[in-house]
Formats: sequence, C-alpha cells, structure tokens
Amino acid sequence: MEEPQATREEALAHAAAGLGGPNVGLGVDIVEVGRMKAILKRTPSFAERVFSPDERAYCDASSIPATHYALRFAAKEAVVKALGCGFSDGVGVRDIEVRRADNGRPFVALSGRAREIADEQGVREIPVSLSFTHTDAVACALAITSGSVRAAEKRVDPRERLAQRFRETRGILDEL
Repeated sequence: MEEPQATREEALAHAAAGLGGPNVGLGVDIVEVGRMKAILKRTPSFAERVFSPDERAYCDASSIPATHYALRFAAKEAVVKALGCGFSDGVGVRDIEVRRADNGRPFVALSGRAREIADEQGVREIPVSLSFTHTDAVACALAITSGSVRAAEKRVDPRERLAQRFRETRGILDEL
C-alpha cells in the first residue's frame, strides 16, 4: 500500500518554514566576478572577515583570485539557502567553509550555528557544484537529509516493478 502524498497545506507549511520540503533543500547563488574584484580592492579586510585562512590561501594562489573568492561566496550563499536559514539566526559566513577533496572536488565543512541547523534538520550531506564564466560565479548546493536517503531506499525502480508484475502475471498463467 502506498503512503499518502503530503497535502498542499503541508507542502505550503514546509515552504513557509523555509524547509522547501521534508527531505532535500536546494540553494543556488550567482556572484558577479567584477563586483567581488571591486570589493576586494576597496575593502581588503573583507577577505579576512568572510573567508577562512585555507580559503584565502587557495584563492590567492590562483591566477584569478577574484573568481575563486566569488565562487566561494556564492557557495556559502547557496548552502544557507539549501538549509533554509540564510545568514540569520546566528549563522555567520565563516560557519561555512569551501574545501577541496584530494581529487579537486569542492565540498563544504560546516561549523557553529550552521552545523547546529544542519544537525537539527538531519542533514547528512551537502554536495556543492561550482562553475564560472569570465563574468559570473555560480554555486549550487543540496542539503540531503536522512529522510531523503530513506525515501530513496524505499523507492522502487520502475523497471523492477514492471518485471515483478510480469513474474506475478506469468505465475498466474502457469497455474492455469
């Protein structure tokens, strides 16, 4: 027997609470590279206030530092959107750090209030995707919860469902 789908009122309540649904949060952000370059030039302390020492070292070692700063800022914004909280409720920009795995894949590390909110929501993972052009930096983040993992485990492959029905029908025909 299938579980009933969430009612419209429940979906609206989730959206109003900033959750976007019970299982996955999505955040996307775009930062203009030129704007980041201007901010860094006008206010050099901005980088120290917003980015971790490791983030700054990575960006400053690049041939296009403003682009990498813009990417990391977009990622921080995308993560708070995915968590449904924004930079409020005690979440600071330093609570989200963009790191790189050994293979170069970006990932986020949460601390402080951002970590608490993620834990409260049952977030197990926040994969991020970063892309840029010569003018814009774009980041996308997903807050994947334990509930979404359980839902995926329960989800039946349509081909498997069809094969099962075929076996059942074949069994009935064989009995006849």
